[in-house]
Amino acid sequence: MSDAGSGGKSGRKAGGAKAGGAKAGGGREGPHGLKVRVKTAGKRSVASTRWLERQLNDPYVARAKREGYRSRAAYKLIEIDDKYKLFKPGQRVVDLGAAPGGWSQVAARKVGVEAGRGRVVGIDLLDIEPIPGVVFEQLDFLSPEAPERLVAMLGGPADVVMSDMAANATGHKKTDHLKIMGLAETAIDFARQVLAPGGIFLAKVLQGGTESSLLADLKRDFATVRHVKPAASRADSAELYVLATGFRRRAKDDAQDSEETR
Repeated sequence: MSDAGSGGKSGRKAGGAKAGGAKAGGGREGPHGLKVRVKTAGKRSVASTRWLERQLNDPYVARAKREGYRSRAAYKLIEIDDKYKLFKPGQRVVDLGAAPGGWSQVAARKVGVEAGRGRVVGIDLLDIEPIPGVVFEQLDFLSPEAPERLVAMLGGPADVVMSDMAANATGHKKTDHLKIMGLAETAIDFARQVLAPGGIFLAKVLQGGTESSLLADLKRDFATVRHVKPAASRADSAELYVLATGFRRRAKDDAQDSEETR
């Protein structure tokens, strides 16, 4: 994802989320389970060396490689679904910032896409390797045509809208927080347009003081709103996920839809 906004699960490509790590060595441990240490060599920076070392010693990276998931972030969604039961067979799901595809893989398996049930569509600035039964579009989510394109791809109201989008990190905590919260707010606006009654919204946010106002806003449209931090989310990370369930359309939205169909 670019700073513009689409493609949050792109990790290094987008500034932080859903880094798969397969190219970083597959998360192998050293002999007898010892921690792997990486020497700084050539043009590799200290920061890059630390990232590589963390990937090599991350059990979720190793597990993702073994189990065929494209990113360690797949386990964040699996853990959230295990606890809160987001997915059901036959649902329509939108994955915002879908690269490299780990969340779409999970959703596709949960809703039964390969068995001809349900539908999963994803969008990202980056190209995504195909996943059987999943429809991807390489497009910036913040572009004017993106919402309409996603609606057409869905073929009906969405049951789940999920976003792991993250803008490129600047290293300035306040700026990074505001950028990711802006993406979350845009995703919420889209979710309000496409969710079916009872629908679910899930999005990455960062701790930083404004996430409470986001929850208050969501509570106007959803029966239950909460913060969740799955075990697969690194303990030293400021990331949280906001989970809103039981979407209820406001009366004025229904009135507007009725007026537009006349």
